[in-house]
Amino acid sequence: MSSNEKKDYSFTEGPVFGSLIRFALPVLGALVLQAAYGAVDLLVVGQFGDASSISAVGTGSAFMQMVTFIITSLAMGSTVVIGQHIGEKKPKEAGNAVGTTIIMFLILGMILTILLEVYVGNIAGILQVPQASVGKAVTYIRICSGGILVIIAYNVISGVLRGVGNANLPFLFVGIACVVNIAGDLLFVAVFHMDVAGAALATVLAQLVSVVVSSLVLRKQNLPISFSISQCKIHSIELKKILNVGVPIALQETMVQISFLVINSIINRMGLMESAGYGVAQKIVSFIMLVPSSVMQSVSAFVAQNIGAGKSERAKKGLFTAAVTGCSVGAVIFLAGFFGGAGLSALFTGDGAVIRQSADYLKGFSIDCVLTCILFSSIGYFNGCGKSIPVMIQGITSAFCIRIPVSIFMSRLPNTSLTMVGLATPITTVYGIVFFLICFARLRKR
Repeated sequence: MSSNEKKDYSFTEGPVFGSLIRFALPVLGALVLQAAYGAVDLLVVGQFGDASSISAVGTGSAFMQMVTFIITSLAMGSTVVIGQHIGEKKPKEAGNAVGTTIIMFLILGMILTILLEVYVGNIAGILQVPQASVGKAVTYIRICSGGILVIIAYNVISGVLRGVGNANLPFLFVGIACVVNIAGDLLFVAVFHMDVAGAALATVLAQLVSVVVSSLVLRKQNLPISFSISQCKIHSIELKKILNVGVPIALQETMVQISFLVINSIINRMGLMESAGYGVAQKIVSFIMLVPSSVMQSVSAFVAQNIGAGKSERAKKGLFTAAVTGCSVGAVIFLAGFFGGAGLSALFTGDGAVIRQSADYLKGFSIDCVLTCILFSSIGYFNGCGKSIPVMIQGITSAFCIRIPVSIFMSRLPNTSLTMVGLATPITTVYGIVFFLICFARLRKR
């Protein structure tokens, strides 16, 4: 690879804003399309099914989204380690990290597939799915969990590419998957009337096509790493580095997602319409939160390469640039969520009662669009530095000490509504911002 080509993958040179934007936009695009999986499922099922189908897809896809987020979080360890090796100009070590990642996630995928298939009934019980939706939710989760290895393969490939600074190919791959998923939903649900099962089948098929295409494309790429099939084994040094970064991030994400599932179960107890409304709202939220998520991934990759290259001040500048830019966009999204919640919800269902419940939740939640960009930028910075323990502590404490207790309290208020429950998320984010401000102050003293 020529030096000019290598610059395409480098965050260590050039304007900070430009580097982040060139990386963040395709990351955002990929996240938008990835979120479209569950959203399209819900949209199509909402048009051709009833409230029980909407509730089942809403709860089932929320659970599978949790599993995917955990996998993505663990893969962040690989992204950071590979990025640091690129910054250090150590292509062989980067290749060893890739080989270790492949074997590690292959083992994890097989374990997860077995566990989810065996305990899917228990999962539906824990989530307190409304009785009318239990069978459909079990069907959705069971079919999707059969494709866990495919989900893992996509996220491993994307993690490796982002580690070397390439966000364009993951965007392409997930775009292909989204097109296949839409076609599959229309075929299986609208034409063959397979309801929830059809939506789940379309999702797995789409991800499979994406992985096949990405594997073929990657064979022709000349990435700035030295990798061969012989490196597909566990390299203890690289494994330790990946786990040191990835495990705390994954534990943090696990706790956060569990807290949201607990909130889901709390709302499920409020009634079928509240459950269906929350399911619709969560699909909209999954899109709203894509801006801070893309900011976090971009900051992690940017900081990792610059820390590896010994450019700590440039890494800090990337953090502040990303936070300010993200908040500016988040302010616009806040207005759309707060004032246009009913219109957004109507895209997923024609049921007026479900639309009202969804819009109520979005009113309480939407201020988080601005706040989370600050929080996620801080998380991305610490992840990129390889300091993921503070991220884990913040995630666990915010989930179990703030989000869940506040949600329970709000749900039990007299004449409560989903707006009150929705406020639990921005309240939790404020705590997270304060937590990281304290962490930054301690770093300065050191």
